[in-house]
Amino acid sequence: MGLAVLTVNAGSSSLKLRLLGDDDAVLASHDVDPWDGDVVDGLNEAVLEADAVGHRVVHGGTDFCGPALLDDETLGRIEALAPLAPLHQPRSVAGIRAVRALLPDTPAVACFDTAFHATLPAATSTYALPAAWRQRWPLRRFGFHGLSHQHAVRRAADLLGRRPDGLRMVTCHLGAGASLCASLGGRSVDTTMGFTPLEGLVMATRSGSVDPGLVLWLQTEGGLSADEVADGLERHAGLAGLSGTPGDFRWLGEGEAAALAVDVYVHRLRREIAAMVASLGSLDVLVFTGGVGEHQPSLRAAAARGLGFLGVAVDRQANEARVADGEITAVGAAVRTFVVTSREDLEIARQVRSALADRSEDPARG
Repeated sequence: MGLAVLTVNAGSSSLKLRLLGDDDAVLASHDVDPWDGDVVDGLNEAVLEADAVGHRVVHGGTDFCGPALLDDETLGRIEALAPLAPLHQPRSVAGIRAVRALLPDTPAVACFDTAFHATLPAATSTYALPAAWRQRWPLRRFGFHGLSHQHAVRRAADLLGRRPDGLRMVTCHLGAGASLCASLGGRSVDTTMGFTPLEGLVMATRSGSVDPGLVLWLQTEGGLSADEVADGLERHAGLAGLSGTPGDFRWLGEGEAAALAVDVYVHRLRREIAAMVASLGSLDVLVFTGGVGEHQPSLRAAAARGLGFLGVAVDRQANEARVADGEITAVGAAVRTFVVTSREDLEIARQVRSALADRSEDPARG
């Protein structure tokens, strides 16, 4: 379907707009950083000529298992999910409202980070909680970063010159937020994030998984309020909490605190990659993506050094030189390892075109 699609990625502090043509070439772009959630001024006129708009939305809950055409009712359901992703969902809603004010008559589609993980089997998605709780609330593992993981799976398969069918792949989205996904034949079967984006790996300012009893102790014995615990785990933990820095991998510095931060990060990363492989049974492809995954060769090398028993090994020169999509596998390694640029915009545009094509074929769905 020949559409120029404007992709809207509203982050915790920034707004990224990309206008993609039929061939997915970037026709125009506009970044606002910092962005306060208001209507965007000073846009390139080309951006405003979009035929359709696609919005990244972090949480789709149990309501949205694929892209959804945006109207007032859909937007209200998205906004109601804000308690499940308090750092992200309000920003997604603000992005939708801001762009809608500029392009009120342009069809828009919401694309959800949780949707790729709708295929998680029950054994993966179910928490071992009291039945009454699970019946009353949607307490399950949702998973996140789905747009990035889905693109990484497609792109790695392209680099291999084959379809994802039959491939057992672990994709590592490593940025300020971080998660892993185990995919079989292009479908998500396990992931590290859960009910919220707080579970799993150590991240820039998020703790990742901790003992639930520790959280309870902080409130019952430590005297912290629920808000104080949430703020600490979301904004002051992770690499930031361990190193005493803002948590950006590039600026951890040196010294014992920085070394410990890296050691904890790498240990959790190796452990969770191995767990993803256990869910798959074996591994064909390992992919690094996201800002850290793409630009920190020392981290990729450190992760690979602990995964030799799985058949992972990276070539030192290829790993250090890699600046774009490509392979870094060492000669003779059983597992193929790739670096893939995170292009959520490409996956959003693909889903927008698919959703609008479905609507045109079945007007009742629109």
